[in-house]
Amino acid sequence: MKRSSDRILTTHAGSLPRPPDLLETARRKAAGQRLDREAYAARVRQAVADVVQQQVEHGLDIVDDGEMSKPSFITYVTERLAGFTPSAEAGELPWAGSKEVLAFPDYYAATLRQSPNAGAARFVCTGPIAYTGLAHAQADIANLKAALAGVRVEEAFLPAISPSNVEGRQRNAYYKTDEEYLFAIADAMHEEYRAIVAAGFLLQIDDPRLVTYYIMDPRSTVDDCRRWAEVRVEALNHALRDIPRDRVRFHTCYSINMGPRVHDMELKDVVDIIVRVRAGAYSFEAANPRHEHEWRVWKDVTLPEGALLIPGVITQSTVLVEHPQLVAERIVRFADVVGRENVVAGADCGFATFAGSTEIPPAVAWAKLRALTDGARLATKALWGRP
Repeated sequence: MKRSSDRILTTHAGSLPRPPDLLETARRKAAGQRLDREAYAARVRQAVADVVQQQVEHGLDIVDDGEMSKPSFITYVTERLAGFTPSAEAGELPWAGSKEVLAFPDYYAATLRQSPNAGAARFVCTGPIAYTGLAHAQADIANLKAALAGVRVEEAFLPAISPSNVEGRQRNAYYKTDEEYLFAIADAMHEEYRAIVAAGFLLQIDDPRLVTYYIMDPRSTVDDCRRWAEVRVEALNHALRDIPRDRVRFHTCYSINMGPRVHDMELKDVVDIIVRVRAGAYSFEAANPRHEHEWRVWKDVTLPEGALLIPGVITQSTVLVEHPQLVAERIVRFADVVGRENVVAGADCGFATFAGSTEIPPAVAWAKLRALTDGARLATKALWGRP
């Protein structure tokens, strides 16, 4: 995994805005309408090539496929796992009864109605889980490899969902215990993780549920969530077995983008569990007003040997485009705490985690990514004394 050895490297959290025609095709696909599969595959390949080029043009060093092939960072997995069947249960958003929604019902009412997540199909586990999505994963790998041909970047990554997020979205009606269910998912997802790393890419584990579990249950305490999180990290590490930790990025965030967010779990209450994940880099929210102060927490954290931080220095929680000087200041704070070579500048979360999300318009997302790379250049000048 590349380090910021002579300048601050830049990356982002995974999901990027999809072209309008690809969004329309994705909606038709999700609705079960017939598609020309070859034409759809060709359009995805072109979208990946285009989004890689956009990342390069905006100055990003560590790029991905923008998740062009996926309906979302989480629901994509239902196409890749056996053992799940469609559920007739109502498709309520997972956080509809959360601490946040109960505290601010008037604000969140519109969000609950308008989120593309609300209409996503739900599944239930009714049989033994197995990974059957290798063809999908290999298509993602091939598309990204093709897009990188002739393009100069430092590294490339592919995101994949964590076992606990699969567990949280799909109800278990087959395994005897929650833990048995969780570890069965971990065994299956190991296949996807291994394929990504074997292809030469960095693997990014997306795991918002690790820190949002606290928000979801209005009765939960910090201690409850810590006990819950410890088991989920154990399962994730089981899924990451035999994969070199320096090929793994771990990303966590709080699921809610726009909102009061006064019930977000505090980093100080979970950071020691986060760094138990067998990863070479940790990506987290650090640019929005609810979490920007938490850079200080890292003063008291011992990172695993060789590990990097990928703090969010731009955020998806506002349409305001950050000034590059502010981005630079955020980067320098972290560099002063953990060392400049141990910081890669990133984003709080993805900019289109669900296909069709309208919270951050594409032009704004790309303007934020430009602010990220401009800010990294200013930070490089401050930290190394040169452009």
